[in-house]
Amino acid sequence: MQVKAGSRLKSQVCDTQVVAVRAPAADVGVTCGGAPLIALDADADPGAVLDEAQAGGTLLGKRYADEELGLELLCTKAGKGSLAVDGRPLGLKQAKALPASD
Repeated sequence: MQVKAGSRLKSQVCDTQVVAVRAPAADVGVTCGGAPLIALDADADPGAVLDEAQAGGTLLGKRYADEELGLELLCTKAGKGSLAVDGRPLGLKQAKALPASD
């Protein structure tokens, strides 16, 4: 799937919704709970089921990123499924440390 910055996507198996903050130029397979993410206005596959192995959940307001690919997703609605790209779990993006103000 071609993900573009600003794309709004949703999970087919849980309540998770995300916005792409940064996106790679190449096609990537982004999943949530084991099923591919789809456009926010698309209809989910009625046969899609949450994979319990990928049910770690997503957190509202958190950014999930793969720095190697240049993919960053912002969670706008939390859900039970875990985000992954090309079969690898997407980790929480860590905040940058600010310089000391001493």
